[in-house]
Amino acid sequence: MISQLFILSSKGDRLVYRNFRGDGGDDVTDAFYRAVTSLPGDQAPVFMAREGQHFVHVRHGGLYVGATTTADTSPFVLVEFLNRLVTLLREHCGTLSEKSVSVNVALVQELLGEMVDFGYVQTTATEVLRSATHGEPETTKAFSLLDLRSVGLFGAETQQSRVAPGSVTNRPVLPPRGEQGGRREVFVDVVERLTVVIAANGTPLKVDVQGEIRLKSFVPGACELRMGLTEELSVGTEEQCGYGRLPLAAVAFHSSVDLEEFEQERVLRVTPGPGEVTLMRYQLAEDVAVPLPFRLLPSVEWEPAGRLRIHLKLRCDLPPKNHAINVVLQLPLPREASSLAQELSSPEQTAELQGGGRSLRWAIPRCQGGAQLGAVFRVRRPLVLPLGVYDPNVTPM
Repeated sequence: MISQLFILSSKGDRLVYRNFRGDGGDDVTDAFYRAVTSLPGDQAPVFMAREGQHFVHVRHGGLYVGATTTADTSPFVLVEFLNRLVTLLREHCGTLSEKSVSVNVALVQELLGEMVDFGYVQTTATEVLRSATHGEPETTKAFSLLDLRSVGLFGAETQQSRVAPGSVTNRPVLPPRGEQGGRREVFVDVVERLTVVIAANGTPLKVDVQGEIRLKSFVPGACELRMGLTEELSVGTEEQCGYGRLPLAAVAFHSSVDLEEFEQERVLRVTPGPGEVTLMRYQLAEDVAVPLPFRLLPSVEWEPAGRLRIHLKLRCDLPPKNHAINVVLQLPLPREASSLAQELSSPEQTAELQGGGRSLRWAIPRCQGGAQLGAVFRVRRPLVLPLGVYDPNVTPM
């Protein structure tokens, strides 16, 4: 029986995480990586027992593919399952590497959902999984020193190789006047706002996800549209809330949406007019276990001149075809700051002190999936100290 399953990079970054039984904490991957790296030698044992948890893992392509289990489970069965999982990932993703897993997180999660049910292995047959999964693998492009046009900051691919040609944005959506048989188009966008409070050790303390489903229709006349949502959705305290479900804490629909088929089949029926309308607003439950789309790696140190040096590296784990907009990092400072010196990775980014110098705000207008952004901040606190207080880190004027 499998409690939790995860895939980590060689540096301990969590690429894939799945909690099948809801027991244990989200810091299990950190405990596993500490146990692996603290052992002498390059080859860690396949089976380990640390902090009351039983770990089993295999290593392929520089990745740690591991799982937690109970004491009465056969470890050899789990090793065979993990090796079979590695083979399936290679068959579906082409190669097994950190990049291939990162861009195919949705496909890997879909495979795990079909392979394991509440911790019990259901199937590992390739034919069954191919017929049950619907995601398409994203292929990764090998790096070549002969073609550096698509390489940007920190080795990330630039938007030039990702976006559509410029002629697409100039193409008219509505048909020209006098052409009644023009092309009919409907655009559906899912926009989500993610707010996360992260502890000093990198553990998420609070996750708040608010989303909208927007529909923009350019179909003339009254035409009914039927939009099917995933069957994993569960609203409020419905009985289907549990393993494998996507619980919604709150949901609101537009007045034009017909909910006759929503309860049973998760289908929205709407007859939209021309223009844009927000069909649905929702908020995910706080206990939903999904991997965060960002990874923040901070480094803080005091300089001899009494300045606080903060080095932040932000990695976006979204697929390269997706991007995040209006990303804001709010970092509390240990003491009030009076001045800020900054080195940002692009001119579009901004940084400023807020709350009288009690926090640092780093704003990123756009972050492409798979990219890494860096920034260095030097913060100086006021030199005026309370009477009788001596600080050795402050250099007298």
